[in-house]
Amino acid sequence: MIAFGLSIVESEPYRRFSGPGLRRVMEADSELYAFGSVGLTARTYNLILDAAAGRDDLEGLVLVHPHAQITDPSFCAKARQVLADPEVALAGGVGASRVQTLAWWRSPAISGPLTHHYHEFGEGEFQGFSWVRPEPGSGEVGAVDGVLMVLSPWAVRNVRFDDSLVHGYGFDVDYCLQVRAAGRKIVVADFELTVHDELDLIEKPEVWVEAHIQLAEKWEGRWPGVPPDTRDWKERARRAEAEREAARAMAFSRELVVDARVEGQERELEEATSSFPWRLTAPLRQLNKARLDAAARRRASRS
Repeated sequence: MIAFGLSIVESEPYRRFSGPGLRRVMEADSELYAFGSVGLTARTYNLILDAAAGRDDLEGLVLVHPHAQITDPSFCAKARQVLADPEVALAGGVGASRVQTLAWWRSPAISGPLTHHYHEFGEGEFQGFSWVRPEPGSGEVGAVDGVLMVLSPWAVRNVRFDDSLVHGYGFDVDYCLQVRAAGRKIVVADFELTVHDELDLIEKPEVWVEAHIQLAEKWEGRWPGVPPDTRDWKERARRAEAEREAARAMAFSRELVVDARVEGQERELEEATSSFPWRLTAPLRQLNKARLDAAARRRASRS
């Protein structure tokens, strides 16, 4: 039996996004642990793990973010295939290999068919995590993103989320580190998934920074698969500051490129709309607009 679990803060995302996806992929004997949030996601997830751990027929537990919609009709079959390897304790839809900080995406990332659906600017879609340019595919990684986590029975019964990470950020990365420290594997699988979320990557940067520090202090010198950093704190701090300023410079460069492109397009538009053919056909465009508006009013009056 494959079980599913959610930590629900608000009912609307569950009703619109994750709920329809779960109804599409859940099997007749699947158990659903839809728990109302009791604070941090890590704390609620641990309650879900406690509830699922007692099931003797458990084949896996799928933890789904309320904004994530599973669209894969073969999801359960793929989950069973991935968890058939007894060394695999955790699978996800996107992850990275050489994870050394809370910012797991800084290392080479791979992703299954994951789509990001945003609702600003009239809505739209693009490849999930496109800003890190993940390679499409599947395979073993160092950590997966918490938007979708497929846990093996071993993981459900032996590893718990750290609810002492008070800021909430990084609970997924920390769980992955615990799994790898125990000698088990983490993989990205080709689960089809759509995440309905805003475009902002980090809502509270200052909180994210504190969470980054907390996770780094917890795993100092113990990051699985990463040799201990022998540099002193001053050297590391100066390098981090330099990397930050380099990233800012690159961001400014990209902004200048975008501004230049927009300016060029605005110039082309100005040239097109001020040309003689454009002015000559203006009455025709106005007439067509009036006809369309009149037709819309007639349809509205009949409805």
